[in-house]
Amino acid sequence: MAELGFVRMGFGPEAVEYTVAWEEQRRVHAARFADEIEDTCLLLEHLPVYTAGRRTADSERPLDGTPVVDVDRGGKITWHGPGQLVGYPIMKLPRPVDVVAHVRRLEDALIRTAAEFGLETTRVEGRSGVWVLGDPVEERPKIGGLSLDFDPRLHDEEFDPRLNGPEYAPSNAGQRREDRKLAAIGIRVAKGVTMHGFAINVNPDNTWFDRIVPCGIRDAGVTSLSYELGREITIAEVLPVIEGHLKDVLEQAEPRPREIEPAVGS
Repeated sequence: MAELGFVRMGFGPEAVEYTVAWEEQRRVHAARFADEIEDTCLLLEHLPVYTAGRRTADSERPLDGTPVVDVDRGGKITWHGPGQLVGYPIMKLPRPVDVVAHVRRLEDALIRTAAEFGLETTRVEGRSGVWVLGDPVEERPKIGGLSLDFDPRLHDEEFDPRLNGPEYAPSNAGQRREDRKLAAIGIRVAKGVTMHGFAINVNPDNTWFDRIVPCGIRDAGVTSLSYELGREITIAEVLPVIEGHLKDVLEQAEPRPREIEPAVGS
């Protein structure tokens, strides 16, 4: 069983600029691949930044030209900033490498963390991350007086929620009682070692997400622990809880030696 160590890089006034953390990820990744260190999870808050994964479409980026950092992880565009706890687990995956299983383990740790604060979350089929489920469609309030059968986000390919005011803003999904994402996951695996990771919204200003199409999803929104629980939750409260659940879940992934297939004809 591999041990998982934690490095708390910076929070609050010491929040970490994104490219600084990215460079540290690369350094730790190289050291982990060389077996110079054990599995390590970097934990931090970022200064405000938009980052775009490899599958991000131009139509999902900020309309106002706000800079975006293009990164080598999977997934699409998201925001990082104050009030959001970011984790970068850099670890050797069990062999044979199963990326989906790693994502599921991260989701498990995040679901357990939310539950410890009294919030029920879940997975959504076809959408990575951790979600708070909305009301059944027929019970949700009508947007702009329209039946959800005519929701333009679902039926108009040219409709852009960023141009249509707070009624369609991702940060208001809770008021609309729609599905809303509490934690996003985007990873990269290189040489069998993971990079990037997760971001869980603790108490951020979620209106930052309104400038983009978060994770490329137009018919759902974002939320936070503080919003859902109706009380102020801090990063300092969440840190020891999430560390405990990450250790419980990720340390169960035990690496096995690579199997060497015999050469043909030997």
